[in-house]
Amino acid sequence: MLEVFGGHPYRSILIWTLLLVVVPFLPLDDYVLHVLTLFLIFAVFATGWNLTLGILGLKTLGHHAFFAIGAYASALVSHYFGVSPWITIWLGAVIAAIAGIVIGFPILRIRSMPHVAIVTLAFAEIVRLVLSNLKEITRGELGFWGIPPFDPISIGGTSIEFGLGNAFGSFAVAAVMFVGVHLLLLILLKSRSGLTFLAIRDAEAAAESLGVKLAAWKLFAFGVSAAIVGLSGAVYAHYVLILTPTSVAGPDMLISLLAMIIVGGVGRFFGPIYGALLLTATSELLRDFGDYRMLLYGGLIVVFVFVAPTGLAGLKPASWRKRAEAASKPVEAA
Repeated sequence: MLEVFGGHPYRSILIWTLLLVVVPFLPLDDYVLHVLTLFLIFAVFATGWNLTLGILGLKTLGHHAFFAIGAYASALVSHYFGVSPWITIWLGAVIAAIAGIVIGFPILRIRSMPHVAIVTLAFAEIVRLVLSNLKEITRGELGFWGIPPFDPISIGGTSIEFGLGNAFGSFAVAAVMFVGVHLLLLILLKSRSGLTFLAIRDAEAAAESLGVKLAAWKLFAFGVSAAIVGLSGAVYAHYVLILTPTSVAGPDMLISLLAMIIVGGVGRFFGPIYGALLLTATSELLRDFGDYRMLLYGGLIVVFVFVAPTGLAGLKPASWRKRAEAASKPVEAA
C-alpha cells in the first residue's frame, strides 16, 4: 500500500486543497487559471482511468469513450431540455458508469490483456463514430455548440459566473471536483475495497481462491472508474462550451491522457496528478515552437520514461527510501 499511496496521502490531499485555495488570490491572469482548470479536469480523468489501468491492473485503452459519453450526455440534456448543468453533470457520470458496466461484461470473459486493450479501444472508436454520425443531434464534426455554462451562484451579494471568460468560477468548480473525487477515492482505496483491487491485480487466481468474486469487483471498479471519467467530461463540456467527437473521443485524447498516467506513475494514487500537471503545463509552454511542438512533447515523454520508469510518483525522497529499507531488513533476515 505504501507503494500506491506514498507517505501520508491524507496530508498530501490537505496540501493540494490549501494550494488550490491560495491560487485565486495570487496575481495570475485568466490564461494561467485556464491552464490550471484544464489540469484539474484532466487530473480527475487520469485518476479515474488509473483505477482500472493501474490499481486493478486491467490494461484498458478506451476510457476516453466515457469522457465523451459524460460530456455529450450532460451537454445534450442541458441544451435540448433546459436542465441545469449542476444536475446534468451527475447524469453524465451515471450514464458513463452504466456504459462502463456494460463494456465490463465482455471484458470479464477475456483473460488476455492485449485483447482487453483492443476491445476497449474498439469501444471508444464506436462511440466516436456514433457521435460523428448523429449529425441531427450532435452536429458531428462541425461541433456541438450552444452548451450552457453552469448557472451563476450568488454569495454574499456577489454573483460568480462560469464558463470560458470567467476564469475564477470555472477554476473553483474544477478545484472542488478535484478535491472531492480524490478524497472519496482515497477513502475507498484505503478500505477493504482497495486491498481487494490490489489483490486482484497482483494475484488474480489466489484472490479468487480466497473467495473474492472477481466479476462483481471488476464491474464495480469499471463503474466507479467510468463515473469519475464521465464526471470530468461533463464538467469539461460546460467549461469549453463546444464539443467535437474527435476532440473528446479521438486518438489525441487517448495519447495525451495515457502519457499523463505513464509519466506520473501507473498504479500510484498521486501519479496521474503529477503527470497531468507536468504535461498540461508543458503542452502550453511548447505552443511557441509551432510545428516542432509535438516532436518536443513526445521527446520529453520519452526522456521522463527513461529517467523515471516508475513515474514521477515513484521518485521517493531519501526518508522514504530509508524507511522502506528498514522495513525490508527483518523480512530479509527471516
